[in-house]
Amino acid sequence: MQYGKVPGIDKRVSRLVQGTVMVNARDQEKSFALLDAVFDEGCTTFDTAHVYGSGDCERTLGKWVGERGLRDKVVIITKGAHPMEGRVRVTPSDITSDLHESLGRLQMDYIDLYLLHRDDESVPVGPLVEVLNEHRKAGKIHAFGGSNWSHERIRQANEYADSHGLVAFAATSPNFSLAEQVKAPWEGCLTIGGPEAGAARAWYEAQGIAVFAWSSLGGGFFSCRFTRDNLDMFASRADRMCVECYCTEENFQRLDRCLEFAAERGLTVAQVALAWVLGQPLNVFALVGCASGEQCRENARALEVRLTDAELAWLDLRNNSREEER
Repeated sequence: MQYGKVPGIDKRVSRLVQGTVMVNARDQEKSFALLDAVFDEGCTTFDTAHVYGSGDCERTLGKWVGERGLRDKVVIITKGAHPMEGRVRVTPSDITSDLHESLGRLQMDYIDLYLLHRDDESVPVGPLVEVLNEHRKAGKIHAFGGSNWSHERIRQANEYADSHGLVAFAATSPNFSLAEQVKAPWEGCLTIGGPEAGAARAWYEAQGIAVFAWSSLGGGFFSCRFTRDNLDMFASRADRMCVECYCTEENFQRLDRCLEFAAERGLTVAQVALAWVLGQPLNVFALVGCASGEQCRENARALEVRLTDAELAWLDLRNNSREEER
């Protein structure tokens, strides 16, 4: 495993971040076994949210951390201010309410990294920055950022923070994958993939802001279960989402190149796709949903793969050759 830093967090943050949408109290023994296995592989960072499992994911994750005595060894990311019952909730009062509920469910005194799960661009950034700073000053959060926030809004928030002597956003969590997301899987989602998001990536690179890339493996696209001629076979909600959001001809061409590259290097397709994300010139962390410790170990091998600029461009269809220009 490899680790990075996020301003405000005094622990090492694993470059692979384990999602927890699959953990729950109903299958607590299985959930704990998965969390144990992932942690044993060096993954110390776990992502959850106020809305996941109507709170059950936070409760189960928090119980695992408490029973294992790991609070000082793990980085907990949770998210709040998600829409509920048709109401947009990016307000200081909703942020405060969600944060306190999350702390109670997790049975923790603080959150390492707190993200606003969605944005509402009709809301001025100032009051949001102010309330996040209040909670940080109170020790309830150590760092904060935005999930599915545009880089323009984060820039506005950080300019406000700078001009008012406050702490700025330390992280962003957009979709980012070698497979371009052509349709948002849920309302309010944002991606920094594709040529049209080049300005966002350049800004994050220049600022050094931590990028937590969700669906870094294209929502299962790089599992190789999806092919050009079997897309009508998938019926589950998650599979249909992958079909609609990622199964385009251009992405299948990227998959073809991953298959070729993986065969030559003795890698899996998922390792190549993750290496592409982790090889970007960003302070990037890949959110993954490992189903076992073995899968976490396999994914971690992507951290050892060094792709050249030409290989990165070739996998992304920006070059027809993997050879460096001379």
